[in-house]
Amino acid sequence: MKQEPEVFSISKVETGLTQDQSGRQRRYLISMGLRTACFVGGIAAEGVLRWTLIVGAVVLPYFAVVIANAGRERGGWAGSGDFIVPNNEALETGRSSTH
Repeated sequence: MKQEPEVFSISKVETGLTQDQSGRQRRYLISMGLRTACFVGGIAAEGVLRWTLIVGAVVLPYFAVVIANAGRERGGWAGSGDFIVPNNEALETGRSSTH
């Protein structure tokens, strides 16, 4: 398989929808694979480990959905994680206002 060259971002443009969806699908499938492993391990294990794995198999779907849905949020957040407060100051029109 041909390796593609590394591409650097020089703007704050978001990733494409296709890339975002494939990343979400990958995260969800990994989580569901872990859930399946917990379920199978819960059947094969004994004692406290069995119940720990079964609880993991029951709880993991919630976290898998939350993690898979994380992304492409819209709002007042910049890429740095700092919240941007909207500037409510109006621009001056250049003419004097003598109403």
